[in-house]
Amino acid sequence: MDSLTSAAPPYTLRDRWNALATRVEALVGHSFLALVSRVSIAAIFFQSGRTKVDGFLTITEGTYELFRTEYKLPLIPPEIAAHMSAYVETFVPMFLVLGLCTRLSATVLLGMTTIIEIFVYPDAWPTHLSWAAILLYLIARGGGRLSIDQWLRIR
Repeated sequence: MDSLTSAAPPYTLRDRWNALATRVEALVGHSFLALVSRVSIAAIFFQSGRTKVDGFLTITEGTYELFRTEYKLPLIPPEIAAHMSAYVETFVPMFLVLGLCTRLSATVLLGMTTIIEIFVYPDAWPTHLSWAAILLYLIARGGGRLSIDQWLRIR
């Protein structure tokens, strides 16, 4: 047997696949994924918050009615819950887009997601699970290099 026929091919399909995966990982790193995650989940919550207010932060009567009749959170009066929800859904997404206090902001929205899942829309668990996955990624990994956290050296 000569050495040319006994040697394994230098580029197997697995080797090529692994090389491609390495290039993709280098191109689409954590910072890019964190930015896309921050913006996408922020958009969901911000748009929801905008439906609860008129103008800047004037809670609509429809929002109060929604919290009285459909949401019915235990232990929190509907008027207070409406304000809390509107403020959280307006300001926390802004922090996420900027990458400011990313882990804390994601934790707040994960808490809100949990409350919505348990007390408001328990059958919407596929949607809430996808939100939770994005938020857990941000809690675990932070905002990435393209964030104010990075500039301020906030872990």
